[in-house]
Amino acid sequence: MIIRKVLVAGTFDILHPGHIFLINEAAKLGEVHVIVATDNNRKRFSGTLPIISEEQRLEVIKNLKNVKEAKLGREDNNILLTISEINPDVILLGPDQRFDINLLRKALKKNDLGHIEVKRLNKYYDKYELNSSSMIKKKIIESNNKYSKKKRVETNFSIIYGKI
Repeated sequence: MIIRKVLVAGTFDILHPGHIFLINEAAKLGEVHVIVATDNNRKRFSGTLPIISEEQRLEVIKNLKNVKEAKLGREDNNILLTISEINPDVILLGPDQRFDINLLRKALKKNDLGHIEVKRLNKYYDKYELNSSSMIKKKIIESNNKYSKKKRVETNFSIIYGKI
């Protein structure tokens, strides 16, 4: 039996059940190989650095149950070279990844990688309210702002009225 290689890629900043869902869905298609975006490429692509360092994100991904191999992306962000090095049978994109499937297929074909099937996972793992890294970050900021405001009020109260 020939085992198919399935490539998934992403930043994987603040790992959450949606990431696990993507990897588990990829595992249904074959052996999962993961490319973790470097800090610099994440900043180039989105304008912000990840919260978690690339080394830590890579270590976490390497240790997930259905991951056969994981490595950092290239500093030069040459996606096609990375794909050719892994030579997957399938590339599985996450539902919110900003890749145009048709452009990716054309680029693969142009670079003699047209044999690679490109799919997009069209469903989100929405069992929980916080189903994306950005939603988790937003919640942390909101929670921190509420806590900071409460502490300022308590501090002001103590300064004016003394400790109770």
